[in-house]
Amino acid sequence: MDRDAKREGLQKSARGGRLGPVEHVLSVDDVERQAARLTAEGPRPEQLAELAEAKPLITVEALKAGYGKMMVLHDFHLQVGRGQSLCLIGPNGAGKSTVLHSIYGFTNISGGEIRMGGQEVTRLTPNEKLKNAGIAYILQDQSIFAQMSVEENLLMGGFLMDSQDEARAAMERVLAKYSQLAERRHQRAGVLSGGERRLLEISRALIMNPDVLLVDEPSIGLEPKYISMVFEILDDLQRNEGKTIIMVEQNARKGLEFADIGYVLVSGQLAMAGRGDDLLEDPEVGRLFLGG
Repeated sequence: MDRDAKREGLQKSARGGRLGPVEHVLSVDDVERQAARLTAEGPRPEQLAELAEAKPLITVEALKAGYGKMMVLHDFHLQVGRGQSLCLIGPNGAGKSTVLHSIYGFTNISGGEIRMGGQEVTRLTPNEKLKNAGIAYILQDQSIFAQMSVEENLLMGGFLMDSQDEARAAMERVLAKYSQLAERRHQRAGVLSGGERRLLEISRALIMNPDVLLVDEPSIGLEPKYISMVFEILDDLQRNEGKTIIMVEQNARKGLEFADIGYVLVSGQLAMAGRGDDLLEDPEVGRLFLGG
């Protein structure tokens, strides 16, 4: 599937389009039980390397991670190449967001390692991941400062820079790219539309010019008319600026239409991996996760 066809698919799914009728609805328990079968033979490391075109920028090996004493990820593996996009799908509670949290440093890691460009970054703090490893995290919640201006929100993204002048230069670079924010730079962020707020969140993460964007639920809470806009922004960042994107997306079909690579997680383990297009066509993935 070429990029134009993918974009058209994203727009259709943003409008609520579906592929084919749904003959029956599986319960949550049915999905979890049947999905668990997929973990019996997870993807081999060489398959993950092939999907990353044998040049991974981010590598996760045998990761065990969770919150407090509760482990969520069990021997989890991941490989993504520079300039690639990966979407994590799976049932609720499978550990999708925990993967992003672990890469960025928000979880307790009891085993395994995370490497960025060959350098181990497993136990770096989130600030160190952002400033020294070039990894940025875009939260799924509305995280703007509503009472602050657009400009002030963007400057918050440069809080780790060595000087205010450096942060302002980075802000101007971002505003030059997104005119809709530049035109409203002095307005309170709270008056922005849902789509503009999400653009502001993405733009704030770009202030540090990261190589990797961890994007948690980019379409959550957005009206359909803004969803395509957000995915087109992410597509531009990947295709034209070479950003590597790892995302969790509540709409699995839309996420796979966007992503080069798709991973299916079940109970904290990697059950399936493949090209996004291939997983879209897989009947079992469709039946369990895509609504038909």
